[in-house]
Amino acid sequence: MVWSRLRRRRAAPGLPLPGVCGHRRHTLRTGRLLLYSLETWLDLAAALAAASDPEAQRWLGWDEHIMTDPKLREVYVHLRPGDIDSHSSYPAVRRLLSHPVEPRPDKAVALIGVRVDDGRYAGFTELDPDTGQIGGWLAPHARGQGLGVELFGAAASLGHTHLGLRTVRAGHESANTASARALAGAGFVADDGPPRHTLPNGREIDACWLRHTAPGPTSRCRAAGRQDRTKS
Repeated sequence: MVWSRLRRRRAAPGLPLPGVCGHRRHTLRTGRLLLYSLETWLDLAAALAAASDPEAQRWLGWDEHIMTDPKLREVYVHLRPGDIDSHSSYPAVRRLLSHPVEPRPDKAVALIGVRVDDGRYAGFTELDPDTGQIGGWLAPHARGQGLGVELFGAAASLGHTHLGLRTVRAGHESANTASARALAGAGFVADDGPPRHTLPNGREIDACWLRHTAPGPTSRCRAAGRQDRTKS
């Protein structure tokens, strides 16, 4: 599914229209974010670029080969994926757009987030259907505005109303007060979990764990299939 139509308004940018859930692809909308399953390599590149800055890596601790070059990072996180005209100046961007991403049933469900107000890439979240664990981050230009509450709230909704999970969980470093506030604002509460966690770069951290329980019946959307799920 490559976008064939753009929503164009004088006061708003062109936004991608990924359609309804189906074929292992999900779409969610919050007040200020549109989230959808990764469509192209550009979405994937933007997701990685959004967390490749030093502030994000203080908490994520990725291996260096995953992080995006600073010059490309600035290009990707300021692109509007639904505005074709904005891609014309970057041959590398056009190449990334030509490669689709196919969601795999054995991988975590990943969503890229776009700001509704200006159409720019804003962040990323993913959920492992087997463990119910979520993760996510915001691009630098989207931080400090309460969008983390919407991002993690969308991840919880993905679990409860799209994947049929009664409970989803999240972890963060004890010193990461921004993540703690965002998760609490999205309705997560304290949960038990390992007190220590090792980041991909080998750094050990003090870990806090939280959970979000569905307030009502759970459901599965077309993208996840209709069979019952007993895991929590």
